[in-house]
Amino acid sequence: MQKDSRLGIELRTSLLCSDLFEGERCLKKRPEWEIYRGSLYYFSTNKSSWTDSRRSCVGQKSDLVKIDSREEDLMEDDLEKFWIGLTDSKEEGKWLWVDGSPLNKSLSFWMPWEPDNLYKTDPAGEDCGGMGKKGGADDLICWFDQNCGLRRRSICEKSDEDGYYDDYDFDVDNSTEI
Repeated sequence: MQKDSRLGIELRTSLLCSDLFEGERCLKKRPEWEIYRGSLYYFSTNKSSWTDSRRSCVGQKSDLVKIDSREEDLMEDDLEKFWIGLTDSKEEGKWLWVDGSPLNKSLSFWMPWEPDNLYKTDPAGEDCGGMGKKGGADDLICWFDQNCGLRRRSICEKSDEDGYYDDYDFDVDNSTEI
């Protein structure tokens, strides 16, 4: 039974990657990491706070995902909400990625009313960034700010500097294995 459960998790993770990178093929070398355009992505199956999610990513020599392109923000199916590597915990309203770089406002995907820093769930406000499907949209994932203590799944990202998939050859135009 546990093997079937693991297979379901792997299938779900594979679907997440193909949905996140619409029209591209995500290749796997390590079963738990998805390979896409020079980066490796891990879609957690456990829910945890933003801080614990980041700690888990760092423990895997990665960090919460930094969204650099529209392609990294696309999904199609009704997926859960995920923590991403965006926070304004150091200075309210100044959103930074976990690598310390500022949010490029021309490449941000906030819901129209976000970030709103609602104090409903925590008097300290909402300092952590997440992403999830925008209601009513078929293919648009939007960002939101939320209480960092909420339990969400997360997406970890790391570069291929460690050579995790050096033995793959890619057709760069189609991201397929040769």
